[in-house]
Amino acid sequence: MITRREVALRLDIPLEMARRHDLPNRMSDAEFDELQANPPAWLVQSLANRTGKRPVWMQLTCTVCGFTEAARPKKWWPAFTYLTCDWHDADELPAPAEGVFRSEIDGIGSRFVGIVDEKV
Repeated sequence: MITRREVALRLDIPLEMARRHDLPNRMSDAEFDELQANPPAWLVQSLANRTGKRPVWMQLTCTVCGFTEAARPKKWWPAFTYLTCDWHDADELPAPAEGVFRSEIDGIGSRFVGIVDEKV
């Protein structure tokens, strides 16, 4: 059995869309295969409207420990140099290069801090 969230990840659709179209909380692999083989009209339309400019889901991975989670990217997220879990110290990352300003952005996914290195 797979969860509604996992179905949304596999179909590359927002979780809100899966709820709106009454996908069940849990689904068997056979039911999921059937959904992919014979997608409903709303799913066909959603996939046809996809422009590819921005991903629906993004895989976040900690640079230090390798913890991974999938999250919906926000429009305001910059291109991160590093992602770390919020309990790691800054000295666990490689030191910034000469002439680079490092900033930290809290609240990325459920537990990440985004690190952005920018040339001064």
